[in-house]
Amino acid sequence: MRQAGEVFATDVPARLDRLPFSRFHWLVVVALGITWILDGLEVTLVGSLSPAIAGRQALNLSAAQIGYTGSAYILGAVLGALVFGRLTDTLGRRRLFTITVGVYLLATVATGLSWDFWSFMLFRFLTGAGIGGEYGAVNSAIQELIPARRRGYTDLAVNGSFWVGAALGAVGSIVVLDPDLVPQAWGWRLAFVTGGLLALIIIFIRRFIPESPRWLMTHGRPEEAEAIVRDIERKVERHRALPAMFRPFPKLRFVSRGPTSWMEIAGSLFRTHPRRTFLGVVLMATQAFCYNAIFFTYALILTKFYGVEPRNIGWFMLPFALGNFAGPLLLGRMFDSLGRKTMIAGTYGLAGALLILTGWMFAHGLLTAGSQTIAWTVIFFFASAAASAAYLTVGELFPLEIRAVTISLFYAFGTLLGGVGGPALFGMLIDTGERGQIFMGYLLGGVLMLGAAVTELVLGVSAERQSLEEVSRPLSLVADD
Repeated sequence: MRQAGEVFATDVPARLDRLPFSRFHWLVVVALGITWILDGLEVTLVGSLSPAIAGRQALNLSAAQIGYTGSAYILGAVLGALVFGRLTDTLGRRRLFTITVGVYLLATVATGLSWDFWSFMLFRFLTGAGIGGEYGAVNSAIQELIPARRRGYTDLAVNGSFWVGAALGAVGSIVVLDPDLVPQAWGWRLAFVTGGLLALIIIFIRRFIPESPRWLMTHGRPEEAEAIVRDIERKVERHRALPAMFRPFPKLRFVSRGPTSWMEIAGSLFRTHPRRTFLGVVLMATQAFCYNAIFFTYALILTKFYGVEPRNIGWFMLPFALGNFAGPLLLGRMFDSLGRKTMIAGTYGLAGALLILTGWMFAHGLLTAGSQTIAWTVIFFFASAAASAAYLTVGELFPLEIRAVTISLFYAFGTLLGGVGGPALFGMLIDTGERGQIFMGYLLGGVLMLGAAVTELVLGVSAERQSLEEVSRPLSLVADD
């Protein structure tokens, strides 16, 4: 490791961005994206199983209590993001992977062993803490390892893979809630225990992911970064030819420095980039409100207002989840071609307008369980791409040295503003049994999404196809003489 104050030059960023998309990058996508698959599996199980969990043969919870446990999960994710996000920037992306997945694994298994409302809420909180710790590390590593020209699409697709897990959770709920296959009192418990144990797969696969060369570079360890990049290039060349070189790689000059202080983090957020900070908070808070409020209470809407049997909830969750995954997958390439501002504003705006329209139709009794599901599927086709783009945005727009903690801070503030109260609010609105009251919640969510679209048009940054160092100057970068 270089001594503090020592200046060195490196071409690591240019070489990483030069690479063709290869098997190595697919390994990164699978090893990191599988976290969101398990997160989607776990969250969907709570949504699909909530009527069964609330039943007298289980924990006997009210709709409001189900909403509170959803808020506890989100609150745990917020605190986990803050703690583990800071450690990710300090200790490295790779080191935190096993810790956060381990917390998730133990807490999810414990959820399946809950004995009352308070134990269930505690274990949901701890599960959220493990997942929250993943947000900064996973998104940072993806953005730092994937070539600039594919960064947007890849990041959106990985974040969107949450909904692959959601689809699996929907199908799984159909199985575990079938009393002919699993005793009714044990089905939901089996679902959580199985989902937690699947996290062992993540721990194994991530053994093959290296530390981020960009993290090593900005922490005064250029030789280690160089060695990892050479190894990546060798792996890529086994299957793909590297682009021809017509001129030497451009080199950037960095100075080795100590840990980044909270004062430096605050200065970067509020003094250097105040417009970007406001944009990040708006994007994160609005998508968090819409997603958490609606998703955590979707099963309750189906059972209380459409008479859907709890054992059949999964059939309605499945198309909803697939629509959410299709959004980032099919629209993601346009974030790199048409650009960030156009696509982020467009997806937020469309989702907000459709949410208001659907809420009005629900309030007037114009929807059935099937048409309600179709409407949500269309809305969240766009909203899912928008939500994934929010994580992409807050990761790209700030310096490398504070990337993970910045993602975590925005996730935390955005979720506290929009996510923690959402499930509890909608749970209380559903308890009133009045469609008009619930519509007011949908109206609020739609207006917030429309406001975020306008904010993106005014404050958004065109980060497509640019290196991370061009989008936001690293704190340790030395200015050219």
